[in-house]
Amino acid sequence: MEKQSAIGRTKKGSGGCSNITVKKETATRFRSYSKKFNRSHSEVLDGMIQYFKENNLDPFGEGTKIILDSIKKLERQMMKKFDRLIAIIKNMEKTSIRPTYEMMLILYEAYVKDGRKPRREPIQIQEERMDFLEPRNTVPKVEHERMLQEFNEYKKRCNEMLNSVEKVEPMMGKPYLKINMGFGDFESLKHQLR
Repeated sequence: MEKQSAIGRTKKGSGGCSNITVKKETATRFRSYSKKFNRSHSEVLDGMIQYFKENNLDPFGEGTKIILDSIKKLERQMMKKFDRLIAIIKNMEKTSIRPTYEMMLILYEAYVKDGRKPRREPIQIQEERMDFLEPRNTVPKVEHERMLQEFNEYKKRCNEMLNSVEKVEPMMGKPYLKINMGFGDFESLKHQLR
């Protein structure tokens, strides 16, 4: 009775061994490969089969194609990311590094043309400063843009006035300039210049 139960277990594959016929060269290669992992031949073979199944690989050619395609896809993605990084660095160079360099170069050239030698001033150690809380002489951007707009309008108005100037040469006396402007325009100009 015990022999039958042992034979039944072997047939179901729950602990028995089975023979597979392979070429001697293949068996030798597999044994040397198994020794690298310090595991039994069954564990190594089982691990290889599991790897092929999980990665959906075909050991007869398609598996390498899938791996190469995934590597190429990763390479393309990395190149796109490198291109983005290069674009960011170029933008930084154009918008911040290059203008700063040119300003420093202008200051250096002005200093060299000046020809004065720098004076070393003694270093003064100041006590704790509290003036950072005080308002500074800066103009907000909106205010600055408004002032620029007003200046451009004023400049345009002055150019219109200069274009309306005529040179008058009387028969007697010195030549003089005459502004062709209405009285209302004159009063408006006086009011703006106050």
